[in-house]
This record gives sequence, C-alpha cells and structure tokens, in this order.
Amino acid sequence: MARKESITKDDIVNAAFEILQEEGIEQVTARKLAAKAGCSTQPIFRVYKNMDELTEDLFVKACDFFQEYYGQFIRQTVTPFVHLGNIYIKFANEHKKLFSFVFLSENRFGRSMYDLINGSSGNVSREIQTATSQGCRNASELFMKMWIFIHGAACMSLTGDYDLSEEETVRMLKDSYQSFK
Repeated sequence: MARKESITKDDIVNAAFEILQEEGIEQVTARKLAAKAGCSTQPIFRVYKNMDELTEDLFVKACDFFQEYYGQFIRQTVTPFVHLGNIYIKFANEHKKLFSFVFLSENRFGRSMYDLINGSSGNVSREIQTATSQGCRNASELFMKMWIFIHGAACMSLTGDYDLSEEETVRMLKDSYQSFK
C-alpha cells in the first residue's frame, strides 16, 4: 500500500511564500522551507526537481498576489497612470520583499516589466487607453516617462527614502502627468 502524501505542492508553495514575504527570496532554502512546511526536504524534492523550479512557481504566486492587491483599490482619480502609480508605490512600501522579488529580479521567467504590471487585467493598457481618450497624442511614450518616475519612487521606498503620504503621492503623480503630457 502506497504511503499517503501529506504535504502537497500548494503547501510547499504557500510555506515558501510566507518565507519570501517575511525574509526575502534568498532565505527560501530547502531546509527553511521544510521546517516551515513541517516536513523533511524529501517531499519538496518529490514535487520539485530543484529549487529553481519551485522559485518559478513562487514567482507566479507573487505576481498573482500583486494583481489581487492592485484589484482591491477603487480608482480615485481620472488622471491616467496616477492610480497605477499610487498602488505600485504603496505595494513597494508595504511588501518590500515581494516587490524586490517580482519587480527587481533579473530572472522574471520570460516576463517583461510591462507584462508584470499590465497583468491579465490589462492595468497598463487601460491607462494608456484612458490617456488617449483624454487627448494625449502619444500615450505610450507618456507611460514610459511616468513609469520611470513611478518605478523610481517605488524603489526609493525600499530604502526608506520615500516618505510621502498617499495624498502627496497622488498630487505628485498628477503634477508629473501634467508635466510630461
């Protein structure tokens, strides 16, 4: 009679995700993961060939987490890219380890930065369409300018160099949009 599997793939990914959130991707090791999941390393390597394979599943889970996070917020402004920028900066501030893993990783498993922020919901595409409908002649170029600004602000929050309130952030993003437009 075969032994019943007690640790599932979901259990492993969820335990790895907890470590990632708390300590960062560098700390997602087989031993730490086994301790967190309450098993030996054997079930981990029965499910995954290696830690790189697990890291890819973890990356997908982290991307999905960002998209769910983004989806929680109701749009508060009609100015294009402000909603996206505010949430992205807020995410970086509240989920530093996840932000670093998803948006600052060299290996994004074949996804571009645009793919990551656009997501399956079309977050960026919707913003570009809004800018175009409001008379912007080159909304894609405007997005690139805004994105460099937004990403820089988000990265500043990782080091504690960004301390603007949400209201100040929204005002700054609106001003930037008007300047770049």
